[in-house]
Amino acid sequence: MEKFSQFRDRGTQIAPFLPITPPRSTLQTLIGLLLFALRLPIFLSLLLSYLLILQHLPIGALLRKSILWCILLTSGIWWIDLQVENVKKGSLSRQPKSKLPTPGSILICTSTSPLDALYLSAIFDPVFTVSAAGSRRVHVVGLLGAIMAAFAPPGLGSPSSAAVAAPPLTLAELCKRYGDSRIIAVFPEATTTNGRGVLRFAPCLDTLHGDVEIFPVSLRYSPADVTTPVPGTYGYTLFALLARPTHCIRVRIGEVLRNDDGGEKEREELAGDSSDTVTDGLGGGGGGEKEGMDRQSRLSERGAEALARIARSKRLNLGVKEKIAFVEAWGRNKRASSSRH
Repeated sequence: MEKFSQFRDRGTQIAPFLPITPPRSTLQTLIGLLLFALRLPIFLSLLLSYLLILQHLPIGALLRKSILWCILLTSGIWWIDLQVENVKKGSLSRQPKSKLPTPGSILICTSTSPLDALYLSAIFDPVFTVSAAGSRRVHVVGLLGAIMAAFAPPGLGSPSSAAVAAPPLTLAELCKRYGDSRIIAVFPEATTTNGRGVLRFAPCLDTLHGDVEIFPVSLRYSPADVTTPVPGTYGYTLFALLARPTHCIRVRIGEVLRNDDGGEKEREELAGDSSDTVTDGLGGGGGGEKEGMDRQSRLSERGAEALARIARSKRLNLGVKEKIAFVEAWGRNKRASSSRH
């Protein structure tokens, strides 16, 4: 993949946009085909029934979560490694509620796979949002919209998903709307990666007030072939998910953050920006390595640092603009390979 080396982060040489394809032996491939054939009808029946019918019925949160767990188990997600920052293993049940997200709080999550939304829905039943690079507003979507966003091509404007119907809102407005009744899930990187680094954040967190609790949440997958850094890989991802005997999700929840460093002056400046966009410092490779990072708010800086810390990965000076250029180069390379054959 040296032809895509220009899309590596300069400081770390991490390539967050390249798909991860673990090798398979002939025996593993044959077993995978058998597992795929057995699981596919059950998985699709459960998933489509839930997305199209069951989630819209008044069946109660417990039954909804039970169905979601059945979907995850059918797909081969049999092991969840959950840890909370600064909490010893086995002592989570004895910890105060302040260590875990509660209704009224915000989740800032890594975005790597359509499984992100399924798992978060099974645990927290949050209100899902889709972020846009350069915009302080987010679009509210349902579970289906959050899943489809993991396959969507990156863009600098509003999301193109058909599931996005309502006008965008700031997170402060969403907090007022839902109050203490729902958790709100945010994917501030505004596009997917392969999980090997944390991209620059969209400025959607900047409107939050200091009394809102913000929990960083990192989800990493093993094997990592279920990540979707390249858009539109529906068939490959479905096969990678169902053709493995099992997958593990490594979940890390960080310590709570609050927007208490920016102060009233920063919030007034954000509220007074009628353009609703910011300059993110993304250039065509020019400028210093920290140029894009320096233009982020203090809360975005702290959130990105927290995500990188709990995920044991690195912050990257890459963002949506670089992802758009990568997808274009990936498409050109794929078309060139097809024409040669």
